[in-house]
Amino acid sequence: MSKIVVSTTGAPAAIGPYSQAIVAGDTLYASGQIAPAAGDVAAQTEKAFDSVEAIVQEAGFAMTDIVKTTVYLADMGDFAVVNEIYGRRMPQPYPARSCVQVAALPKGALVEVEILARKC
Repeated sequence: MSKIVVSTTGAPAAIGPYSQAIVAGDTLYASGQIAPAAGDVAAQTEKAFDSVEAIVQEAGFAMTDIVKTTVYLADMGDFAVVNEIYGRRMPQPYPARSCVQVAALPKGALVEVEILARKC
């Protein structure tokens, strides 16, 4: 099975030795998306989802193809705000999801969103 690198200007460029996303077969593996310069956690979450959508579209997938998400928070106190935005931005049926608080995120970000999508 070959791997196809996905890259779009609609999401921040990788800040290290990794790809924005990889398509392997019928599966899209996307790196976590952050938006540290976008302001508060609500603004950063919206921008992270803008980036997720850009990657999904660039890869030829749809948001409805997302089957798993992981949300990383710098502060679990932001869960309600992030959860509300998540509910608006993710189509139903909602994918499986994990949400965890971490000690820190790259570039001082408050939230990071990672997705896995599969064409069924």
